[in-house]
Amino acid sequence: MALDELKSAVPDYAKDLKLNLGSVIGNSDLPQQQLWGTVLACAIASRSPRVLRELEPEAKANLSPEAYTAAKSAAAVMAMNNVFYRTRHLLSDPEYGTMRAGLRMNVIGNPGVEKVDFELWSLAVSAINGCGQCLDSHEQVLRKAGVDRETIQEAFKVAAVIQAVGVTLDSEDVLA
Repeated sequence: MALDELKSAVPDYAKDLKLNLGSVIGNSDLPQQQLWGTVLACAIASRSPRVLRELEPEAKANLSPEAYTAAKSAAAVMAMNNVFYRTRHLLSDPEYGTMRAGLRMNVIGNPGVEKVDFELWSLAVSAINGCGQCLDSHEQVLRKAGVDRETIQEAFKVAAVIQAVGVTLDSEDVLA
């Protein structure tokens, strides 16, 4: 199991990450599609080749082809949106917020899976990429769809742990 290999690669000084990785993936209350879509989208967003290499096969095995593609789509479109909307939000000139984005993001309207799943994956990627405006937007859509805060928090816990594992393992590879 790739998850076990990934956990075993985490150094002793980051034991909390190893435990958290086992917990947020191995003991998650999220349905399999929500969990593994979140894992895949976050592994991509983490930009860690090692994390993606280890987690992608298990994600692919646990997702339908449509969900697999949708999770990758969520990571891709949010990579763009998180930069655009975070920048627009951070600029002190409020006029940028009134301007048309003019960017294609059709996949958000028709992701090929349940809208809630795609929104959850988009929220998790936005957590990694640090876009408060996107986080608020996706959280509001999820809450309006009846998703509870515990489920939403579960997704950004997965994001936090996968990102931390990626940073740790990539830095260890550089220092080796």
